[in-house]
Amino acid sequence: MRRTGAKAAEILMIVGSHVAPGVTTDELDRITHEEALKRNCYPSPLNYRGFPKSVCTSINEVICHGIPDSRPLAEGDIINIDVTVFCEGVHGDTSTTFIAGETDEFSKTLVAETRHALYAGMDVLRPGSPVSSIGRAIESHAKAHQLGVVREFIGHGVGTDFHGGLQIPHYYDRRANTRIELGMSFTIEPMLTLGAPDMYMWDDDWTALTVDGRRTAQFEHTMVMADDGVDVMTVTPAGECAHDMYR
Repeated sequence: MRRTGAKAAEILMIVGSHVAPGVTTDELDRITHEEALKRNCYPSPLNYRGFPKSVCTSINEVICHGIPDSRPLAEGDIINIDVTVFCEGVHGDTSTTFIAGETDEFSKTLVAETRHALYAGMDVLRPGSPVSSIGRAIESHAKAHQLGVVREFIGHGVGTDFHGGLQIPHYYDRRANTRIELGMSFTIEPMLTLGAPDMYMWDDDWTALTVDGRRTAQFEHTMVMADDGVDVMTVTPAGECAHDMYR
């Protein structure tokens, strides 16, 4: 898990470094695919339940699962790049929201506070913590910054399966009483919105968007529950990841 997660982190950092006005998401997909193969990895999204590309690229009002295409990024766009790779029998899953050029202050706040929300959810965990504690922390942070929390997409178990059975809502749900036990591997990946978190799907059955057309951001890590908190898998051996640009 640690070696595969490090490869996912490296790929995400490389792909993110190419985000700029004028670059197409097809080009980001090509880079992702090539960097995965260089590391003897398979890009997990490719052909997963029919998904046609090697990475998810979700721009502005696209909440998640955006399919790369020939659209060039514009100045001020925000784009979530979600990289998952399969190597040595396990998956590593991570994402960051990047900014193309310069953007408005609302978008900057959305991106920064979505990252903080992820880490707020991670920070509360100890062996035996209920899943609901993650959503409570994330939703509290979002509300403090007047941001919405998307409910339809959640964190999940990850390891030998791309999406395992463990379900992790990013909002508080007292029914989410599963305990996070030592050694469990999973993602936390909150999606926050500037406006209402209501969503709809394009007829490609993948692309999810905000109903009001306002922007949304997402950050994600793969982690394993350790004795004193979560042990993040999707960082490089030096402990770096694409999230660091927003510290």
